[in-house]
Amino acid sequence: MRFQVSRAEIKRANLPHEIFLTNLIGNHVLMAVAAGGVAGSFPWVMALIPAISFAMLGYTLWRARRSIGRDPWYVMCHWQVCARRSKLFILMLTLLLVAIALAWAGHVYGGMMKEAAIALVAGGAILPVMVTVLVLIIVESDALYHANQAKLPRWVVDRFPNPDAVVIEDDAPVAAQG
Repeated sequence: MRFQVSRAEIKRANLPHEIFLTNLIGNHVLMAVAAGGVAGSFPWVMALIPAISFAMLGYTLWRARRSIGRDPWYVMCHWQVCARRSKLFILMLTLLLVAIALAWAGHVYGGMMKEAAIALVAGGAILPVMVTVLVLIIVESDALYHANQAKLPRWVVDRFPNPDAVVIEDDAPVAAQG
């Protein structure tokens, strides 16, 4: 659905998507490649990536909660869109950390070979996170485009209705009249 909103509101609605994309591209892609280069001599540098990510995701959730009743409706709705995707990404990162902990425990206490533990983490946890990052980059890029077009997904409009919002274009399917 497309709404009549001011240029200032559109600019403010871009912010949550820009933060999320900065986390995905800047942190999980670019910083992961840079940190991977020095991880052989200093492996704990890789811990910075989820730490920064959890901080940015936590800020997004906090700011989305704070935006309800504080920001203009259109801006608040875009914070809610990012909060929903942030929760999904937090779940994926948490599963990654659980897999790392299980692999470490299996190696240290269960006699699992180091290679098997690495394979468990790489195939069972890192790969799904990487796929999630790529999908979320595409989805969030589309959401940023929609924020610039004054559009909102139907689910957020249904969840946070605003009777004063002026709809310019409704892309809901029209029921056939017979």
